[in-house]
Amino acid sequence: MGFFRVLAMVTMLVLFCSDVTFAQGELKVGDQGSEVAEVQGELMNLGYDVVADGDFGAATADALKEFQALNGMQASGFIDSQTYMALLGKDMPEISTGSSYIGRQLISTAMQYIGVPYVFGGTSPYGFDCSGYVQYVFAKCGISLPRTADVQFEVGTPVATTDLRPGDAVFFETYTYGASHVGIYIGDGNFIHASSSRGVTISSLGSAYYSSHYLGARRMM
Repeated sequence: MGFFRVLAMVTMLVLFCSDVTFAQGELKVGDQGSEVAEVQGELMNLGYDVVADGDFGAATADALKEFQALNGMQASGFIDSQTYMALLGKDMPEISTGSSYIGRQLISTAMQYIGVPYVFGGTSPYGFDCSGYVQYVFAKCGISLPRTADVQFEVGTPVATTDLRPGDAVFFETYTYGASHVGIYIGDGNFIHASSSRGVTISSLGSAYYSSHYLGARRMM
């Protein structure tokens, strides 16, 4: 998945932390639920390369853009009432947003710092280390985390790899025993983190390095 496609999609996400309910709103990257799975299922029936897992990631957004463009709609990559009707032939239901909404906000906040350099011990947009970056992003969304990766790994709820949701913290065992690196899962097998070699960037959990050093995930929301 291309970095700039991810950046373009997530920077359009909303920037609110509180839970809301709205009728015929929009579903976006980071959302989850039966409505997403239903749309994905219809996209699959039409031949698009998506999985009906209820997890709205970049592949779903790309398929929606193509479908919308082919059907004379704005190619937003969102599930709005018009797209929902075109795909499923019925009105879009009310959507209640909760933890997935906060997950979107975490991702949107995290993406604002792409390119910030890595600084050992850094905890600000002038420079981050991995855990300082995660702590800072979560704090911007009103969620307080400990300072270091090893202690962050001790809080929240453990999450299986198969159950990862955007906004979950993902941990790695790198230069020492236990959790020594941390990032934020953004969907489609990718996470955003402060890399010691590239600064704040997006990487794949499936890459040779990160898959071999993966330790686990925690849900802080």
